[in-house]
Amino acid sequence: MTDIKQPYPHPLPSPRQRPLLHSPWVIFAVAFALRVTVILVAHTYRIRTIGDHFDFGFEAGRIARSLVTGHGYGNPFNGISGPTAMEPPLYPLLLAAAFKLFGVYTHAAAIAVMVADSAFSALVVPAIYEIAQRCFDVRGIARRQSTAAAPVALWSAWIWAAYPPALQYAVHWIWEMSLTVCLFSWALVVTLRLRGVGETKPVGTGESRVGTAAPNAPLLWFVLGILWGLVALSNSSLLLCLPASMVWVVWPQLRAGGLRRWAIWRRTLAGAALTTVAFSAVLAPWVARNEHVLHAFIPARSNFGMELYNSTLPSYDAFPWGAVLPLWPGDPVFQQYVRMGEINFAHMRQRQAIANIRSEPRLIARWTVDRFFFFWEGMPHAANGRPLQEYLREFSFSLISACGLLGLALMLHQRVEGAGLFAAVFVLVPLVYYFVTIQSRFRHPIEPLIAILGVYLFRSTQKSGTKT
Repeated sequence: MTDIKQPYPHPLPSPRQRPLLHSPWVIFAVAFALRVTVILVAHTYRIRTIGDHFDFGFEAGRIARSLVTGHGYGNPFNGISGPTAMEPPLYPLLLAAAFKLFGVYTHAAAIAVMVADSAFSALVVPAIYEIAQRCFDVRGIARRQSTAAAPVALWSAWIWAAYPPALQYAVHWIWEMSLTVCLFSWALVVTLRLRGVGETKPVGTGESRVGTAAPNAPLLWFVLGILWGLVALSNSSLLLCLPASMVWVVWPQLRAGGLRRWAIWRRTLAGAALTTVAFSAVLAPWVARNEHVLHAFIPARSNFGMELYNSTLPSYDAFPWGAVLPLWPGDPVFQQYVRMGEINFAHMRQRQAIANIRSEPRLIARWTVDRFFFFWEGMPHAANGRPLQEYLREFSFSLISACGLLGLALMLHQRVEGAGLFAAVFVLVPLVYYFVTIQSRFRHPIEPLIAILGVYLFRSTQKSGTKT
């Protein structure tokens, strides 16, 4: 295999020198066009109308409808239930804008939202390209005999652009996955830039600059805080990665010695503080709104107690599915939710969940293990008379996971720059889901890294008898 200690001996070509189809922004354009074409040709904007259009955005769609009809940010189910913090506001506000412009639950609104989702999904392409280029291509890792300047980046970007599982959430689902994966991927790009992974000075010498501060570090620290604030307002389950990524960035600086040690420490800690301030500023309006309307400190969302309670019910057999409350407004549970208010109801459910966990610890532990495996193997579906289709779906999901995990193991073994960040993401992103519930879409934020690691894994192989 390629000796990763040897930097790639030639500078990467400038964007003007790349072949057209090697440009990440050309690949972005193809990815976006492909997604929009699928939406229009396959008519995926024709959302099922059952349940009064509940499939059109689910709880987020209900909140958006409530906003544009003058009832405020609330009513996430089928009845009038008052203000809510059930969903972070970023995606419901996007849906509300589409409803305001094109009508509530109309085909035009669906097309507008799916086109926006397609743009978010396609914007992951240049992020993937930069992550792979910084971690692998700049130093010639897994080049084999490729004539492309950045083969890992190129193949990873094209896989994301054209592989059907990578685009399904942009063209079929009206939910936050595409927005979240876009924000999360670019947060990882900024993290790598801050750490200096893949940087060289001067250009073309291959001299490593890992562990030194980026020249525009204050701006990058600020942008990192903004991105993570937006991630929190889209899918707060990913927030475990924020402190881990910040520690990963600052660790080399905090270990620095010599006469400049205190200057480096001050600069690094000031940057981390700037990220914290920017992150807090993005969250502040949402937190203030929740304090004013719901009279509680809710930094992200209020539904954890309800989700945890459902995860402990034998009727779900470890895999809660659908809304956390009955959709029929006349259901006694829904009426109790309305009477108690969302915050009190969620606290009650959390106490009940803890009691259930204490009463059946072995069963809960078994379900947790089941959820761990299904996060990586794929959530089982009913065969519905098509067992071969179900087997192929699970095989594809498991194979992609295996490629990503094996690629991560190889990356760690070869001590590739950025391996620690990749490992932290793989450990922390699924952690909360192991204890609550699993769906295939929950893996989507780490699928850009899985694509990169899969390409790296296969490009690291050698033909039989080839000297390494």
